[in-house]
Amino acid sequence: MHEMGIAMQVAEIVRSSIPPDMTDARVERINLRVGRLAAIVPSSLRFCFEVIAKDTPFSDAVLNIEEVPVVAKCNDCQHEWTIEGPAFSCTACKSGSIVIMSGRELEIASIEIAD
Repeated sequence: MHEMGIAMQVAEIVRSSIPPDMTDARVERINLRVGRLAAIVPSSLRFCFEVIAKDTPFSDAVLNIEEVPVVAKCNDCQHEWTIEGPAFSCTACKSGSIVIMSGRELEIASIEIAD
């Protein structure tokens, strides 16, 4: 389960993002953007994060996960579409020259700290 390693990295990034002068900082929400091609199970990541976050300034933080769809673009006709299943060619012109535009993301979009 690679979600545990990802949760550990998220926790470390959050921990290092809290300014040192904010000794009583309480993280309320961590907003992640996770592409569908990242092969991450959101419920598993949330569970792992809860385990990692226990007894930390972000133990009560909500891990908000925005799933980013897989979007492809055809190099020949410039058509863009959201991929729902296996895709080997453009849905408009049937060209095999396609590029994945989104869906591989794994990023912390923002960290919200209580006032």
